[in-house]
Amino acid sequence: MRNDGATMTCGHCGARFAPAGRRRWCSDACRQGAFRTRRAAPRPAQPAKADTVYECPSCEARYLGEQRCPDCNVFCRSLGAGGPCPHCDEAVAITDLVNASQMAAVPASPKRRPR
Repeated sequence: MRNDGATMTCGHCGARFAPAGRRRWCSDACRQGAFRTRRAAPRPAQPAKADTVYECPSCEARYLGEQRCPDCNVFCRSLGAGGPCPHCDEAVAITDLVNASQMAAVPASPKRRPR
């Protein structure tokens, strides 16, 4: 199957080595590293961001940092960063308070006087 006269590349680190028998890795450390990579435990799910406002597409209820609507049991859509309203304690997104043209506008820097 393999051309034993040619050099091979290690399946873990990519180093080139001369083949001997059915070796697939350049060293025992790479063999063990490849085994650990294949058997790695899955990463835990990343929680929703606490400062993101979500809105349910069915009932249009808003939630702060909660991606699933508990009443409708559907995933909500992200409205962006936001927080609780200081007056009514409802979730308010920044895009509700500021329009797109205000967010895109860059304040002009003051002109410097020549010396």
